[in-house]
Amino acid sequence: AISEKLANLFKNLPLTLSLSPEGRGRGEGAWEVSLMKNEESINIVVEALSRGQKALSEYEAKQFLSSFGIPVCREGVASNVDSAVAQAVKIGFPVVLKASGLNLYHKTEVCGVSLNLGCEEEVRREGGRLLKIPGCEALLVQEMVKGDRELVCGLTRGGEFGPCVMFGLGGVLTEVNKDVIFRMAPLTLREGREMIQQIQSRKIIEPFRGQAAVNIEALSKILLSLGEIGLQHEDVFEIDINPLK
Repeated sequence: AISEKLANLFKNLPLTLSLSPEGRGRGEGAWEVSLMKNEESINIVVEALSRGQKALSEYEAKQFLSSFGIPVCREGVASNVDSAVAQAVKIGFPVVLKASGLNLYHKTEVCGVSLNLGCEEEVRREGGRLLKIPGCEALLVQEMVKGDRELVCGLTRGGEFGPCVMFGLGGVLTEVNKDVIFRMAPLTLREGREMIQQIQSRKIIEPFRGQAAVNIEALSKILLSLGEIGLQHEDVFEIDINPLK
C-alpha cells in the first residue's frame, strides 16, 4: 500500500525503461549538482547503451529509479534454482519469482510471473519452469507486498512537449480505462499533488479495502523524480511503472 512506509510503494511491477539510441544527455551546466548525486544512474544508462540495449531490464530499471530516491521492493537476481531459493530465504517468504531477460518486457504474456510462493519447494518448482521460458536468462526474486490498490506512473518523451510525467489508474486495464494525467516536466510538489487529485478514479487514493489512504506527499515526490529523470537523461525515452502499489 502507498502509506507512510515508502519501501512498500512498489509491488511486483512489470517495469520497462526504454532507451533512445541517439540520446546524448544534458551534460553538465545547470544540472551539475544533481548529476553528481546520480552518477550511478548515468553509469547504468551508459553501460546499457554500450551493450546495444533498447531497454533496461527490470532489475536495472529499479536500480536506476532507486538512484533518484524512488523506493523499490527488496529483490535479488538468481542464475539458477539453488540461488533463487537462497535469495528467497534471505528476503523472507512469501516471495514473487519472475523470468528475467533483456527481451522479456511483458512477463505475464509468457506466464513468466509466479506470485505468493511460500516455501523453498515452491520456489524450486516455479524456478525450474520459468528458466525454460524462451529468452529467460535469470530469475528475479522479490518480496511479496500485499495490496489491492493499483496505480500507474511514468515518463514519456515526444514532439514539442519534451519529457512528460504520467499518473493514473493502473493494473491490467490501464490501456482500456485511459484514466491518466500528463504534465510537462519539471514539476513542483503542488503540480504533483494536483495530478493525483485530477484522475477520474481519485477515490482510489482514499482509504480503500482496509488500506490507508495514499501518502500524497510521497507519491508527489515520485512524480517529481520522474520529471527530473526526463530532464537529466535525454537518452531515457520512456518509463512505465505499472502497477504501483
